Amino acid sequence: MYSECSNFFYIWMKRTLGDQFPQLFASELTNDEDEAVMNAARFKAMGKKAKPLATADYENKMFSCFKEMNRVLHADGVLTVMFTHKQVQAWDTLGSSLMRAGFRIDASWPVHTESEASLHQAKKNAAASTILLVCRKREATDEPAWWDDLKGQVKQTARETARRFEQEGIRGVDLYISTFGPALSIISERWPVLTSDTDPKTGDPIPLQPGEALDLARREVINLRKNGLLLGRSVEFDPVTDWYLMAWDAFRAQEFPADEARKLALALGLDLEANLIRDKRLVTKKGKNVTLALPTARRKKGLVDPEAESFPHLIDALHTAMMVYEEDGSKACQVFIDRHGLRNDSRIKALALAMMQAIPTTRGKDGKFLRPEMTTLDALRLLVWDDLPAPPEEVVPVIDKAPTLKGMPSDILGEDDGAEEDDLADDVGDEDDDTEDE
Repeated sequence: MYSECSNFFYIWMKRTLGDQFPQLFASELTNDEDEAVMNAARFKAMGKKAKPLATADYENKMFSCFKEMNRVLHADGVLTVMFTHKQVQAWDTLGSSLMRAGFRIDASWPVHTESEASLHQAKKNAAASTILLVCRKREATDEPAWWDDLKGQVKQTARETARRFEQEGIRGVDLYISTFGPALSIISERWPVLTSDTDPKTGDPIPLQPGEALDLARREVINLRKNGLLLGRSVEFDPVTDWYLMAWDAFRAQEFPADEARKLALALGLDLEANLIRDKRLVTKKGKNVTLALPTARRKKGLVDPEAESFPHLIDALHTAMMVYEEDGSKACQVFIDRHGLRNDSRIKALALAMMQAIPTTRGKDGKFLRPEMTTLDALRLLVWDDLPAPPEEVVPVIDKAPTLKGMPSDILGEDDGAEEDDLADDVGDEDDDTEDE
């Protein structure tokens, strides 16, 4: 936690500045109890109530902070909040705290905070943005708004925002998260917002949870990206299948940071560890990275299983077909596909098309796809769905080495400008993979 890290600096500052500012260094260490953090360990004595108590404690402390900021902020002032977005609950809590404190959220800006040069391994990828929320004071109103009246505006705003940021170079999970601010902006401007559901005890309308607006925004971005992968078509998949498809689309690599996988799961309302690692075995985790599993690695009864009568998720059916083809050949694969009616299943066919658009189609010197998934999918296309378009050819750009100051002519730099060259570290430190969010 940040408070624990601050103790390191507190001790040394106390030794050097304690005699000058004794009132600031009266305690032995910093006051950890006042830190606004969702840390269930502080309430472990309460058993099963620990997590909800930690959540309530975090929200109340954040509300108190934002309430004081609202009090001291000028009427035309701006509050900018930088937020690290690991868990959907944290976004929900942040939005609730800001709106309860009297703020409206005007915008969210994805800001590049990592150099793309740090992506020095082709099999890895990472997001490069942090989200900044721009907030202003909200005029008080006693007239609540209704969620049913705002849904259409949230959907339209999320889609337009995603299109705009996509054109400006925002990619991957940051494209999803970048719509959260505009979605919260709509409901925060009209807060409080009520739903059509009623409390069974009082009969009063139930207030909207900000997470519902974020769910709607996520779905719009997913639909936008899927529409592109499906070449303009609109097909509904399940969240687990969407995650696998969007992971390839966002990262274009089999291995990528676990924190980015968690953010993508957040964007689809899934839990990385529970749903995708343990239950569905779509990825494996080692250290701070996750690796997308090959179909054969997901073999399990009722999961990727040729003997299964049905499949809970579309990706399970497609992966099973791929595994049968790889292990038993084309004839066995056709028998499997016909037995399950997959040949004329429009959704599984659409998924195969989308996967061939999302997975990199780079070829080696021998002309074969570098990704084994791509090889099998293209074989299935020719075997079963030959009316699907061939996967797009991926051109690998040849990037010349960027000129340095030392390599530039003196008539451009001047006599002394090129004398020295600054060495910049490409890599920034990895974000701590903590389970608590601050």
